[in-house]
Amino acid sequence: MSETPVAESPVIAALGEALAPHRLFVSGLAHEGEETIALISPDEPGFWPHVTAAPEFADTAPHPLDRWSSRVIGGIAPAFGARALFPFDGPPWPPFIRWALSSGQSFASPVHMLVHARMGLWASLRGALALPGRLPLPEALQSPCLGCDAPCADACPVAALGPEGYDVPACHAHLDRAEGRDCRENGCRARRACPVGKSYGRLPQQSAWHMRQFHP
Repeated sequence: MSETPVAESPVIAALGEALAPHRLFVSGLAHEGEETIALISPDEPGFWPHVTAAPEFADTAPHPLDRWSSRVIGGIAPAFGARALFPFDGPPWPPFIRWALSSGQSFASPVHMLVHARMGLWASLRGALALPGRLPLPEALQSPCLGCDAPCADACPVAALGPEGYDVPACHAHLDRAEGRDCRENGCRARRACPVGKSYGRLPQQSAWHMRQFHP
């Protein structure tokens, strides 16, 4: 699938330039009242080496990635007269999933996770900026799942991502066993199976780090 620019707005173009040195990009736009929500995601390849070299990963305080996201995205917000929003702030939790789905860049996948037109099942949202005004939105894309053989649906070794939703206990139990090593060290097999995500460039080291946060 060809990649479509998120928007032609000069504001969004300037925001993209501000995010680029931090290996971030605008992964979708949505209107919320009289504001435009700019969703912000890791720009791979290159995000993980960049962020793990930051001071937040050198100290012993918890949640280094969230603290880095708050510092960087929060630091960019004033230049755009924007409010910084984060999925880890709450309750009440900001409606990141709704914003992503309404952006026309992210979609519901067969395994009940967000799939993004560029990131595939590695879709990740580090934060968002609520920009003043209703900026132009890009044309909605077609879901990459349409016409796909859905290898993600059969990839989980314990079928934890079935039609009834995510079986969290089954997933944790698998990760506790020796045969769960592949998922622990390389990330969720369902996410790795996504054809779109294979070209995104996410490193196994990043997936392993996230797995350790999910399953210490």
